[in-house]
Formats: sequence, C-alpha cells, structure tokens
Amino acid sequence: MCGISGYFGSIRDGKTLLERMTAAIAHRGPDEQGVFTTPQAGLGHVRLSIVGLGDGQQPMSDASGELTIAFNGEIFNYVELRDELKARGRRFRTSSDTEVILHLYDEMGEECVSLLNGDFAFAIWDARRRRLVLARDRMGVRPLFYTTQGGTLYFASEVKALLAVPGVTAEIDPIALDQIFTLWAPIAPRTPFRNILELEPAHLMIADERGVATRAYWTLEFPEQGQTPAYTNEGCAADELRALLSDATRIRMRADVPVGAYLSGGLDSSIVSALATGMAPQGLRTFSVTFDSVEHDESAFQLEMAAALGTEHSAVACRAGDIASVFPEVIRFTERPIIRTAPAPLFQLSGLVREAGLKVVLTGEGADEVFAGYDIFKEARVRRFCGRQPGSRIRPHLFRKLYPYLPGLKQQSPEYLAAFFGAGDESLDDQLFSHRPRFKGTAATKLFFSAGLRAELKDYDATEELIDRLPRDFGRWHPLHQGQYLESRFLLPGYILSSQGDRMAMAHGIEGRFPFLDHRLVEFAAKLPPEMKLKGLTEKHILREATKDLLPRAIGKRTKQPYRAPDSHSFGGPGAFDYVREALSKEAVASGGLFNAKAVAKLHEKCSTRPALGFRDNAAFVGVLSTQLWLQTFTGAGRKAAAA
Repeated sequence: MCGISGYFGSIRDGKTLLERMTAAIAHRGPDEQGVFTTPQAGLGHVRLSIVGLGDGQQPMSDASGELTIAFNGEIFNYVELRDELKARGRRFRTSSDTEVILHLYDEMGEECVSLLNGDFAFAIWDARRRRLVLARDRMGVRPLFYTTQGGTLYFASEVKALLAVPGVTAEIDPIALDQIFTLWAPIAPRTPFRNILELEPAHLMIADERGVATRAYWTLEFPEQGQTPAYTNEGCAADELRALLSDATRIRMRADVPVGAYLSGGLDSSIVSALATGMAPQGLRTFSVTFDSVEHDESAFQLEMAAALGTEHSAVACRAGDIASVFPEVIRFTERPIIRTAPAPLFQLSGLVREAGLKVVLTGEGADEVFAGYDIFKEARVRRFCGRQPGSRIRPHLFRKLYPYLPGLKQQSPEYLAAFFGAGDESLDDQLFSHRPRFKGTAATKLFFSAGLRAELKDYDATEELIDRLPRDFGRWHPLHQGQYLESRFLLPGYILSSQGDRMAMAHGIEGRFPFLDHRLVEFAAKLPPEMKLKGLTEKHILREATKDLLPRAIGKRTKQPYRAPDSHSFGGPGAFDYVREALSKEAVASGGLFNAKAVAKLHEKCSTRPALGFRDNAAFVGVLSTQLWLQTFTGAGRKAAAA
C-alpha cells in the first residue's frame, strides 16, 4: 500500500514537482519516497512497505529500463503469478508483487489486469511505445485522480498531490455537491473538485501522443431474471462459497509484516476474523470501536467474538465530542463533503492500529453488497409486496421487522410506516425503486442550498444522471440484483471504500484488505439465485449457512445492524467546538455562497438544543458543516470571513 503521483507531458523541473506532489501524500507511504523522470513523463511514489521489505522500492523499472511502474496496493495472487512467469523463463530481481506486474505487462500489455487479483492503482511508463498506462482495481478499493493543465496530464492517489501542480486550483463542482446531497457520493468520474476527475473502478487509461482514452476492462453482471440459475443446490453453493472465502482470506494474509483485523461484532467482520485466526501462526490481533451511545455500541458482541477466537483485542472508545474533535482532519482526508459522521470513528480506529505497530488489517466490508445484507434490500422487498398487495393484513408486521435496532420506528402506526417507506407510492418499474426512498430522504437536505446554488443547478436531477449510467441489461435483472448493483457500483466505491475506507485508514498509514471483495467471490455471488441471498427477510442467508460453524450462535444469528455513528449530537452541548460556530456563522456561510445562511443558523440552533433529530436534519447538519470545512481546507473560503 502506497501513494502514487505523476505526469505525462513536457514540463520544467519534473523532479521538483514530483517531490512536492509526493510530499502532499506522504502519510500514505511513511517508509520511503522515490521519483522517476524522463523528458516525456514522470512518476512519484511514497511507500508503505508490506511485501518485499528490502527490495520493493519504487518507482521500479524492469531489466531493460523501458518499463517503469508506480504502484499503490497489493496483488494478492502474486505468488502464483510469479511461479507461472518463472516457469516461462522470466527472471526476477526482487521478491515484491510490483515486479510481477511489470513482467505481466511486458508479456500482455494493459490486458495483464485481467490476471490480477488485488486492490490496486498503478501507472506504467512504457518508453517503447511512449505511452502512460493507468489502471484501477475492479471494485474501486484504491483511488486514482487526474486532471490536465497546459496540455499535460497529471495523476495522483489523492487530490492533495494534484493541488501541488502550478495552475491547478480547488473549486467546488456544484453538480458533485448536488450528487452528494442526493446519492451520498459523486458519480464517478466526477469529484467535488471542478476539473479534477477520478479514474473509475475497473477502468484503464492510456495516454500517448494521440491523446487520452479510458475504457472498462471488467463489469459487474447479473443473470437475466427468469434464467435458469447457475446454482440450484444450496448445500453445494454454500460449500463453494466457503472455499472461495477461505482462499480470499488466505491470500490476503500474505505480508512480510503482521496482519490484524477489524472486529465490529457483526457477522461479516466476525467471519473474516474467524477465518484469519486459523491462518495466523502467531495469533491474530483484532481492533474495534466502542460508543457511549447504546444505540450505536456493539462492544458486547465484539468482546464475545474476541473471547471465542482468543484474539488479542483492543478497542478505541468514541466518546461525546471525539467525533467533533477529529472532524476537520477527517474532511481533510476524505477530500469531499459527507453527510454522515461514520468516517470519524474509523479515523480513530486506524490510529489505534498504527499505535499498536501494525500496518495491515482485514475487514468485512463488501459482504452486504455482495450477499444482499443491507436493510435497503429487505425494505425494497416489503415495499414491492405492499405495491402488489395493498390490502394485506401482514403489512404492518413486515414494516416493524425491518429495523429492530431503531425502537422509535416500532412504535409507529402502520399508516405512518407505510407513508415513511413510500409503500405503494412508486412504480414497480422504476429502475431506482430499491433506493428511491433513500434518495428522496437525502435530497430533502437540499432545502438548505442557497438561491445562487439553486439557480446554477437549474433543473439538474442527480437520479436521472444515475439512471443514464446504468448498464443496458439492468432492466432484465431481478429487482434484488438491481439494488445490489446500485450499492456495489456507486455507493461502495464512492463512499464506503473511499470516505470510510481507504482515506481513513491511509491517514495513519494503514492498509485495509477486503476478502469479500475478491473478484472471484463477487462473480460467484452474482450468479446465485436471489432467494439464496435474501431468504424471506433474512439477509445473507447463504453466507450464514456457509460459515455457521465458525461463530457463536448469538453472533451467527444476529440481524444486520449497520455501522453508524452519532451525527449532529456529536457537535453540540457544553463542549461545543469553536470551529463549528465559525464554519456555520452567517458570515462564513454567506462567504461560501452554497447555503442559505439564515436557514443554516436555525439548523445549527436546533442541533445544539435538541438531543435527537430526524434523518434530514442530521444529514443536513453534517453535510453543511463538512462542506464548509471542505471550502476552508481546500479553497480558503469561509475562513477569512469567520476571522474578520
């Protein structure tokens, strides 16, 4: 795991520029730094040494000196690939996974990505063809951003490095902001920075004298609804799932340093920790976050699982005010506004791992997308049932079963719940049916947009753009698979793996690894019949069946409790922070020009005096505050006004 930067084009003093760019992302690779320049291109690298500790320095060139790579991430099947290459007569000078990519590229060109099982973003300068090749992993675990300035292409693992390029400035993209306040994240390749883009997951970019071209090399696909399923025997499917997941975990334990695991107390991280424990000869260290709030805390399950596995367990307590104390740093690393505070405790957690002396952790992310674990999938199933059976007597009971961890909803009337979930209100043919209530609820936060921003956005609709980005066969898939695609293709890389994942872990130089996102497992799960994943209202049924011998019964049978953190409540009360008052002051908000200063002032007062708020106000408060902090951090807007 590392950070990369570079350029394609003729510039003055490329070495000095690359040193500035790499310095901006030094937190991603605190162990070593290096640069490589030619008259046509340059590569920069900061290293977090995990594999090939003594000989994996980058940028790395092949024996001919004609191929040079800067690589961020890990290739988990590098051992098998290296053995195959050696059998074909290839000679290796290092023990790193980086050199494997160089040899494969030498043989196959950019098509080598099809053989890589890993999380990666890399750049290869091909001197023979005088071209630059950029690639990003299938699921979007590792980030890669780019922009052009004066006819030169610049790229980096984080936008901070691009802002070190003369002439590249930070300016908010209003369309991206609207997407965040509707969909939770921008639709790639768009980013919050105007004219700065990200390479989409599973995409290649090739830059040469003819120009710059991008293309997909892999797509997430599901079978056509009604098609005979590839798997009909549940027992056989569970056995294959167990074998795939075990192997995905095994190869992600490969490292020349100790590997730990996050343990939330839920099903997914518990499964990964259980598998990893049997693969860690020296024992496994596990790490978790605890909360003062009973609604968010899962420490009892964390301790039960750690005791069952016999791991050396550590936890970081996220107390009142802790989220607020780190939130400005969180936004500096997310590099984008967010509408939930959930990344903040994970920022603290990665700091705990770093303090413990580890560099690598396994996590359970991806299981909910791959095996239909989120409540939104169950909710969509109930809403579809209600749309087809509006007079059903069991409908109220189904609504109450959806969110057992939210006692407030269980107390509501059937009529309220039906209205809350939009049951029967939307067309069953709506391509965004599964996510429409979430998008509508989130979009209500745009009530706080300024008149100027509204005028600039005009009649823009983020959901319409999302529909335009859906694959041609989307309408032929089962409704559950449609919902899974929306989560996996957009929210997962755009928010979960970015704001909550890579950016929070790498802020402290920690590499997260995700067994559930092994592309072999993803492709296998996509072929499973929907009822094996969501059986009635039991989420991740096949995963539970495949791993039921690994976990204590209380954890194996747990209903999904999504990871959440206290939102607006974290910033109020007697310990309120000065930076919050400054960022949300009428002067600062007016200076930023994005929000209605009077409406924000009322929202701030409301959040400061009421202990509990609804989703809209919570999301709006966090969204406005994070946007104001984004402006201060990257453009300077608001800071001067607040200080004046």
